[in-house]
This record gives sequence, C-alpha cells and structure tokens, in this order.
Amino acid sequence: MNPPRLHARAPLAAARRVRLSRPRRAAQRGTMTVEFALIFPVFFTVLYAIVSFSLIMLAQQIMTLAAEEGARAALNWTSNTSLQSALTNRGNNACSAANQLTASLAKLAGTAITCTPTSAPCGAGNAMQCINVALTYNYASKPLVPALPIMQNVLPSTLSSLATVQLNPENIQ
Repeated sequence: MNPPRLHARAPLAAARRVRLSRPRRAAQRGTMTVEFALIFPVFFTVLYAIVSFSLIMLAQQIMTLAAEEGARAALNWTSNTSLQSALTNRGNNACSAANQLTASLAKLAGTAITCTPTSAPCGAGNAMQCINVALTYNYASKPLVPALPIMQNVLPSTLSSLATVQLNPENIQ
C-alpha cells in the first residue's frame, strides 16, 4: 500500500516550505520600522497643524465674541457733560467689558490682548456716532502652541476683531 509513503512525504514538503520562508522573513525584518520612521513625521505634522489651527480659531472666536459684547456695553447709558466725554466713557466701558471676556485667553497666552475704542461720525450724512471696539492679539510673539519651523509662514502674526455700534447723538448724553 502506498498511503504510508504519502504520509512520509507530506512532512518533508512542509519542512521545505518553512525553510524557504525563513530567508524571506529575515530579509523583511526592519521594514516596518523604516516605514514608520518615514510616515510618522507626516502624521505628526498634520496632527500638530490641526491642533494649532483649532486653537487659533478658538482664540479668534473668543475675541470676536468679546468685541461684540464690548460694543453692546457701549450702548449702556451713563451721565456725561458733553458728547465727546460720553463717547470716551462709552468706549472705555466697551473695552472694560471686552477685557473681562478675553481675560482667560490673555492668561492662557501669557500676554495682554489690546482693546482700542474709537469713535467717529457715521451713517447717512454723518448724522450718527459710531463706537468701534478693536481687539488685537500679537500671536507671533506669544502663540498658544509653539509653531513648528515648517508652519511659521502659514500661521497668522496677529489676530484681530472689530465690532461697531451706531449711536444716535440725541440719546448719548
């Protein structure tokens, strides 16, 4: 009977397959390490860019909200002696409200966010008075996340936000 011979040859064929596969496995040793070393910097840069730009958008959103709330605070009535002192006081109140909202961002950034109130005639025929609340954050000097050298040209140097409120001169004093 031939069946015992077939069984005797089967382990030899399996042994040959194992012997042939061992040199291939040894030749491929370390390729995953090389592939990881090539791909990791790309993935890390993409992840770092996502985090950096997310924090920039968060800071911009905080500043926009603060400028809007500052402009709303300029609507609050205060007693004054002249139109110019009323506009100055309302501008100062606007910056005070804006600075309260940007305090957490300023603390996180480690720098002050500057608020500049300005007033000027506006509207049809310059019949109204406008108060502008401008917030500025020098992002290049104090970034929320340190920039990678490859990203320094892409990141903004300053973040700014501007909100304007229009006031009727009859209702200002």
